[in-house]
Amino acid sequence: MAVGRKYTHEYTYIHASAYHPPTYDMLVLFETPAGYALFKVLDEGVLKKPDDIWKSFETPEQATKTVKLHAFEKFEDTTQALAAATALVEGKMDKDLKGFLKKWVTKKGLSDEVGVFDPKLAGIIKDKLEIPCRTATETVINELMRGIRTQMDTLVTGTSEEAMKAMSLGLAHSLSRYKLKFSPDKVDTMIVQAISLLDDLDKELNTYSMRVREWYGWHFPEISRIIPDNLAFAKTIRKIRDRKNTSATDLEEFLPEEMIEEVKQAAEISMGTEVSTEDMDNIIYLCDQVISIGEYRTQLFDYLKARMNAIAPNLTCMVGELVGARLISHAGSLLNLAKYPASTVQILGAEKALFRALKTKSDTPKYGLIYHASLVGQCAPKNKGKISRVLAAKTSLSARVDALGDKDNVTIGLEARSKVEARLGQMEGRPMRVSGLAKGEAAAERIEAKEVKGFSTEGDSTVKQSKKRAAEEDSSEESKPSKKVKKEKKVKKAKKSSESEPVAVEETKVKKEKKIKKEKKSKKSKKE
Repeated sequence: MAVGRKYTHEYTYIHASAYHPPTYDMLVLFETPAGYALFKVLDEGVLKKPDDIWKSFETPEQATKTVKLHAFEKFEDTTQALAAATALVEGKMDKDLKGFLKKWVTKKGLSDEVGVFDPKLAGIIKDKLEIPCRTATETVINELMRGIRTQMDTLVTGTSEEAMKAMSLGLAHSLSRYKLKFSPDKVDTMIVQAISLLDDLDKELNTYSMRVREWYGWHFPEISRIIPDNLAFAKTIRKIRDRKNTSATDLEEFLPEEMIEEVKQAAEISMGTEVSTEDMDNIIYLCDQVISIGEYRTQLFDYLKARMNAIAPNLTCMVGELVGARLISHAGSLLNLAKYPASTVQILGAEKALFRALKTKSDTPKYGLIYHASLVGQCAPKNKGKISRVLAAKTSLSARVDALGDKDNVTIGLEARSKVEARLGQMEGRPMRVSGLAKGEAAAERIEAKEVKGFSTEGDSTVKQSKKRAAEEDSSEESKPSKKVKKEKKVKKAKKSSESEPVAVEETKVKKEKKIKKEKKSKKSKKE
């Protein structure tokens, strides 16, 4: 019996403890309101089970065992934080982020993968810095980001919890303004409210001042004529109270010397009546109201000037603070004013007169609120319409630059104002001032008219003139004066006839009257 071959099969068995899976060395880039943070993953086993990563961040102790802060670069201020946030929103890499990654990843010679939340940013980092990146589209990176965010106060050292909240709030407001393209310095609502309040204060101040003058006029009527300024009048009354105290009161704080002497002389010969103490107290109380309103009015006007120079510098340069604020208030906002054409800006504020003119088919108004601008007030009445049209065109351009322009300079307003002033000088016959860009231009040369060469008659052929024709021409020249004499005789006859015509007319009238009288007499005789 043949002996068969024996086949042996050898199997290699590897113990489980001897198996080493591939390692995951990973860094996580995390953007905080305080700065850029780079975390190192310590527990590599967490990356194998993405669904259980959240368990490693339940407590601060577990979070510190899972990840560790590798590097942190703090922002200097909110402006830098806003620049970084806007770059991340737009999927761009900021200069600070580029330097941060170069310093802590490239220069350190690390070959670890970096987890980045934004796929666009991950692609840019990979292309420019040649750093391998993984994005939040993977569940592992997304869960790591979520866990770090929940324990951010513990993991990010170097900033307190209150400081982090303040930075988060400031960055949120700044980023919201950036997204809405909204600037708190460009709020024209404040101008609308300020100019309306300023007009109300002027009316109230005028009413109160007139009441003070009438009330105090019973006691000292002469002072109302001497002091025309309402605020100085109220301060003077408050200081002297009774007119008997005028000579002993120092009024140099708010009145000139000449006016003080005139007030003292008028107090000595005043024809006013005596006033009781209670009446005087009420008058002084009203004076206090006038003074407080006047001071607040001055403060409000300064605020309006500052706000106009910040929001609409070119418009302010053209028409001034008050007129510019009234134009914005009438239009509703600076953007609405920028949408108006120059023809609408010219008659803005004269709508009633415009509609009345259109209804009656009469002449339409030439100006509205723009009439109160200083450039219109400088010119003669006959040129106010023309200069209003020119000023409205430049004002419309200035409003558009202020509303839609990126820069806050006043170059366009100054150039436009110089052009309007030059046009005004041209209308008024005054010499024009060279300003703006025209200063660098060369002076225009004087142009002189030269003689134009015509056809020369020297080369033409001439025919000798006969004696007979020459005699005829002489006779015709002699006959011309005779015609003039005949004309003069005709003119004299016409004058004589015109002088004799009224005499002939009178004679005919007399003859007719005589005939009528004779006919009447003949009729009477027949009846008898």
